[in-house]
Amino acid sequence: MIAYSQALQHLLDAATPLPAERLPLHEAAGRTLATDIHSGQALPPFDNSAMDGFALRAEGVTFEAGAGFVVQGWQAAGDAGAEGGEGAWEIMTGARMPAGLDTVVPVESVEILASEDGRPTRIALKGTVKPGQNVRLRGQDVGEGERVLCAGQVLDINARTLLHALGVGEVAVVARPKAAVIATGKELVTEAAQTLESGQIRDSNRPYLVGRLQAAGAEVVWQGTVGDDVAAFNAVLDEALAAGAQLLLSTGAVSAGRYDFVPDALRDRGARIVFHKVAIRPGKPLLFAVLPNGALYFGLPGNPVSAAVGQRFFVEPVLRRLLGLAPETVLQLPLQADVRKPPGLRFHARARVEMDGQGRLSARVLSGQESFRLMSMLQANAWVVLEAEGDLAAAGSYVRVQGWGHHDPVQLASQES
Repeated sequence: MIAYSQALQHLLDAATPLPAERLPLHEAAGRTLATDIHSGQALPPFDNSAMDGFALRAEGVTFEAGAGFVVQGWQAAGDAGAEGGEGAWEIMTGARMPAGLDTVVPVESVEILASEDGRPTRIALKGTVKPGQNVRLRGQDVGEGERVLCAGQVLDINARTLLHALGVGEVAVVARPKAAVIATGKELVTEAAQTLESGQIRDSNRPYLVGRLQAAGAEVVWQGTVGDDVAAFNAVLDEALAAGAQLLLSTGAVSAGRYDFVPDALRDRGARIVFHKVAIRPGKPLLFAVLPNGALYFGLPGNPVSAAVGQRFFVEPVLRRLLGLAPETVLQLPLQADVRKPPGLRFHARARVEMDGQGRLSARVLSGQESFRLMSMLQANAWVVLEAEGDLAAAGSYVRVQGWGHHDPVQLASQES
């Protein structure tokens, strides 16, 4: 049995960042940038009005109330550039500023002195107008050539919106890791609505792991169940590898019981067992191996929370390495109450991060931490990680807090909820 820190180093040593591929921007949601992106244009691309009103030539001079102007033209959003000349131009929000004009006075801040065919021809100011007001300058948001996104950033909706505005139609992203999920056990029933026979349980680990892998940035290329049979296991393993799986996750059959066949089956295939059993709770029997073709194999225990811990704290760091992401940033928050833990084992606890009436954050470890319990997973909004030393984490001590997945921010709750 090895420490978590040793296991993690073995995992990271076995993972090599994946190559890049180019995708249309509209197909790149949630993907990880492979290269920095520099803007090929300024944003805004031209000086424009921030509101409906009248554009003036101030040239650094403040206009006083009562100043009058002849309206020489009209400019709407989408109109081409125009020479401003002297006087004023009626202008709409987002319209390009006529050349030479540099200030906009809101329409409600002027008095219309004369009109023709419904268009104002002469105006007077109701109040003081400062030079440069209400104008959005070219490049005020993004300068031409400016780096706007860095390699390793995930293309969320905000990033994609900016790139679209800058005219970026194609991006280089890291290839998605291809994963497979194999649930073992003759007791498993795949369909949720199927009636259970005596001794059967529903296969909840597989859909959970598939969903978490997808949320973490992987593409699941194969999934299925297999009984406690080595030949059948080898057959589905071959199917998963043929589908292109680079990471394979199985649940069950990795402990020390009569039907825990996975370690020997992997050895017989020529796999290198990197480690088997880690000083953690839950999930101690976890196994990691490298298959002869270089695929990475994670043998997770069968209890639901043990499988969840294996995915979150072993598989996801590997996914981050494959995607070229920096190590995960974690929170440090105080515990609300004392927490007992198994001595010598790193403890991964389902918890709630809560905010009190003064806006202070703390972590509450939930009751019911046994690895078969699913309700506490529903109630949790975070993981609390207690390191191996000692058997008690005291109230008020600061502990490591991580979101349910590496892309998932902690969802705050009030202490009253």
